[in-house]
This record gives sequence, C-alpha cells and structure tokens, in this order.
Amino acid sequence: MLPLLTPFVMKDQETRFLWTTFSADQVDLNFADPQVMIAVISVLLHYLTQGADYIRLDAVGFLCKEIGTRCIHLPKTHLVVKLLRAIVDDVAPGTVIITETNVPHKDNISYFGNGHDEAQMVYQFPLPPLVLHAIHNGNSRAIRQWAASLENGQGEHTFLNFLASHDGIGMNPLRGILPEIEINNLVRDLESQGALVSYKQNTDGTTSPYEINVTFMDALNRRLDSDDTRLDRFLLAHAILLAFPGVPAVYVQSILGSRNDYEGVKAAGHNRAVNREKYPLKEIEPALDEHTSLRSRIFHQLSRLIQRRRQQAAFHPDAPMEVMEWDNALFAFRRHGKTQHVLCLFNLTARTIDCVLPDGHYHDVIGYQDIMGSQKLSLEAYQFLWLEYVP
Repeated sequence: MLPLLTPFVMKDQETRFLWTTFSADQVDLNFADPQVMIAVISVLLHYLTQGADYIRLDAVGFLCKEIGTRCIHLPKTHLVVKLLRAIVDDVAPGTVIITETNVPHKDNISYFGNGHDEAQMVYQFPLPPLVLHAIHNGNSRAIRQWAASLENGQGEHTFLNFLASHDGIGMNPLRGILPEIEINNLVRDLESQGALVSYKQNTDGTTSPYEINVTFMDALNRRLDSDDTRLDRFLLAHAILLAFPGVPAVYVQSILGSRNDYEGVKAAGHNRAVNREKYPLKEIEPALDEHTSLRSRIFHQLSRLIQRRRQQAAFHPDAPMEVMEWDNALFAFRRHGKTQHVLCLFNLTARTIDCVLPDGHYHDVIGYQDIMGSQKLSLEAYQFLWLEYVP
C-alpha cells in the first residue's frame, strides 16, 4: 500500500508533504486554489481549440479533498465536472466528456449528473470482469441479470464500453453484483494461470483484490489452450462488447493480440506493465502480415467484426436492449433500432448448445446466411451470431 502523502524538498529547501493519491510521481492538484482551476481550464480550452472530439477526465472521483471525508465523489467534484461540461458546451458544442472512475456501478453512473449537465459518457467498468466471468464459468447468469438492470439509452448520455485498457481489470465494479467468494474464485483461478493481482488495504487490516493485471487474451484462456480456442474465446468476448449498448472501444494491445509481457513488468517494477508492451513499427507490421499466426488472425478477424458492427443500425448507442432468458450457457439479447432489429446470441461454453429461435426470418449479418425461426439452431463451442430480423 503506497503512502497517501509523499515528502518533497521545495525550492526553499523546506520539506513538505504533498498529496499523491496514486504514486509519488503523480502529485495531486489543489483545485481549491483558483489559480490551479484557471490553469486547468486553460489546458481544456487548448484541447478544444485544437479540435478535440473527446475529453477524458481520468480518475475524476479523487479530484477534490476535504478533511473528515473519504475524499472521493465529493459534491465539489461534481461541481467541477459541471463547470467543465458548461465550458465545453459553450466553446465546442458536440465535444464529449468521458469520466473514468473505477468504482462500483452506482458511484460510476453518478457522473451522468441529471443526464445532461455532467459527462456524456462514463466508462462501463463492470463489463470487462463480467464478460470474463461469464466465459470463464460458461454461465450467463451474472452478466444477464446485470445487463437487464441497465437503463436504455436516453440520447443525452451513454456508456463507453471496453474489455481492456492500459490499467488492469478492476474488481471493485463487481462488488454488489457478484458475491465476494465468486470474485475471489475468479481472481484465484486467473492467478494460477499467470495473471498478476494488485490488492488494496482495507480499514480492518485485511486485503482485497483490486484489479487483475493481465492481457485480455491471457485472461480468457489457460496456458495450455490451443490457438484456435484462444481465437474463438477472444472473438466471442469482443462480439459481446461490440453489440452491447453504448460506444465500444478496443484497446490497442487487444487488437494486436498481445500476450502477458512479464519482462515489461520486471523493467517497470509494477504489475500494470504486463499489458503495456511497446512494439517497433518495423516489427509489428510483419507480424500482422504473418497470416497463420494468432496475432495476425486476431487483428484481421477482429477488424472485420468491427466493420460488420459499423453497418448495423440496431447497434446505435441509443438503441434499446432487451435481455432474453435462455439457458445459462447462452447470453442473448435483442437490440431494437429504428430501422433494424438484431438478435444477438453468444455460446459461452466449449460445447455445442441447441436453442429454438423465436418465430420469424433472420439474416446472419456476420456469416451472411438466412435462418428460419421456430426450428432448432445449434451453436458450436464459443460461437456467436448477430441475427437481423427480416420482416
């Protein structure tokens, strides 16, 4: 556990303790100082004048400090977000503010404010660990129940959906969704397969897993899995991401099919480096052209899946989602766009699953085949389908 205050020698040689929420190389700004606020707004205005389309507020929940509080999600913090939103709306209407708060879902969505006065997008932090949990266990129960509880898009705000980022896979967003024993089981299983785990210190002196540090490729798979299995699970996870309500974001290490970088961890001295490998262009381009390699297969097949996603009107961020109750081995939902309706089916298991589609005529927008409802449909291991309803 890192200390909250770090000693620094100032210009006058006096030693002062400064607030460092995350590490000694990241000193927190004092937003109670008007000069600091003005300087930050100047930076924001610079980005806006340079044509920024998105402004990301990193770890914004910790922005304001107040003695006697937990110093997170304070009312003053929300006031600052409201101020920045008002400036953005006035100077560059259409620019999107995204808040990044790796916290339980209720706290996370508080940064929507009243729906139109804070962030237009917030990170969908429960999605990565829930997709991982579903595929790891071959069971849709947890992700299905959580997805059914989400509000449909309102046009004013939406979620930024992702599976991996430069940080680890956060466990805090699972709390309140999964029992602690299931969270610990997931962490233990992944750790046995090479994942690194970062822990937080609790007030009672115990520790709890804070995040799993691993590439999403290695999180989904066991060390001895074949490349075909790795590819199937990886594409399945991203098919869920791309079909889910909101705006999808794919981390560069994911589309490059990266594996755990243990040498990077040794060099950097921290767990998060496991998913931050840097590639010289002269090395990565030939690797992506080596069509039989797992890295190349992931890059090209995931790129094609993203292209398919862009063509579906039903995947507009505001298109409602209807979660369906089927066998726990399946995760299924409908997306209802204004001009298109798509039924999304995901087999979370390594076995073939049979199901019967609702009545109707369907067109598979990925494989370009026609399928009739009211008859048995078999989904192979880790197979997924995006089925457009044809009137």
